[in-house]
Amino acid sequence: MSLQGRDAKLRSITALALLVFVGAMAAANLLTPDRSFSESENRVLESLPALTLRSFLSGTFAADYEDYATDQFALRDVWIGLKTDTDRLMGKRDSNGVYLGEDNVLIQHFEAPTNEEIAGRASAIRSFNRATPGLRKYVMLVPTAAALHRDKLPAFAPVGDERAALNRVREALGPGIPFVDVYSALDAEREAYLYYRTDHHWTTKGAYFAYRALCDLMGITPKDEEAFDIRQATDTFYGSLHSKSGFRHLPPDRIDLYVPREESFIQVKYVDEGLTADTLYALDQLSKKDKYAVFLNGNHALLRIATAVPGGKKLLVVKDSYANSLIPFLTEHFAEIDVVDLRYYGESLTSLVQERHYDDMLILYNTNTFFADPSIMNLTE
Repeated sequence: MSLQGRDAKLRSITALALLVFVGAMAAANLLTPDRSFSESENRVLESLPALTLRSFLSGTFAADYEDYATDQFALRDVWIGLKTDTDRLMGKRDSNGVYLGEDNVLIQHFEAPTNEEIAGRASAIRSFNRATPGLRKYVMLVPTAAALHRDKLPAFAPVGDERAALNRVREALGPGIPFVDVYSALDAEREAYLYYRTDHHWTTKGAYFAYRALCDLMGITPKDEEAFDIRQATDTFYGSLHSKSGFRHLPPDRIDLYVPREESFIQVKYVDEGLTADTLYALDQLSKKDKYAVFLNGNHALLRIATAVPGGKKLLVVKDSYANSLIPFLTEHFAEIDVVDLRYYGESLTSLVQERHYDDMLILYNTNTFFADPSIMNLTE
């Protein structure tokens, strides 16, 4: 057979193989039922959009269908894994805003805030402070792993300076609103297991060191670690950054619970849901993908926690999910703790303060959420 004949035969075989592959994938897409949720990515997947004349003419149907087809592609998780494995072999160390750092640590990118973003958020907090006189406020902005573990980032990774952003917020708030220096508290313990390797949250140990810094500012005597029974809840936790990045073949994290050695009364009311629990920990979440939801059963608009602590002091916590693993420490010092997540809370926070007569208020966010999520601007609404 001539060289031209062999080339023609090879092209025909390649074309046939490609045709078979495309046909097989098309058949697989037709036969594979749609999924509503991706466990590996920990997110809701797009469903088939409704075709209407309006959506067709506006072009929204085409865009929505493209998202749907991407999410429901057969063997999607396999293809994502193959892509990230290939990228990793080729030396790529970033995926979807997540860096693969030294020691298999996943670190989320931090975008430095603008002057306007800092001024706007500080102004919202100051306005709320003026609207609620007599209520002592404390602000705790928690640096992420990108700030404490810059040495683990890939070379030349363009990550914003979180410490500088924290200092600018502190200055913008002014001396009338105490600012918890969490960075220094965590930096002093930087060799400890402060952040999960596969998740964007801090660990319970990281939250414990921040709790001590908060107590120091509040004039409260914190509990020593020896006062807690530190229990491993799971050692098979793969968190949000593992899901978001697609990086695989990484060791899982463990989640520890700091349970007081002296048991006492705890009642947690999930106000919107109309549910009540006698524990701060939703252990059934440990069998699910988002195991961090073991703390306070995840995020809710409003929680009311009652304890047996004498004195009747009340605390309001306005927060993101970083607070969920720190709040259990605070139940050792307050008789009542109300927990508000402004991302879901639709009522007036000022009215809530006037109704409940709190003694102290803690605003607790990690720096990424504080600058990326606009809900903090709803403080005075």
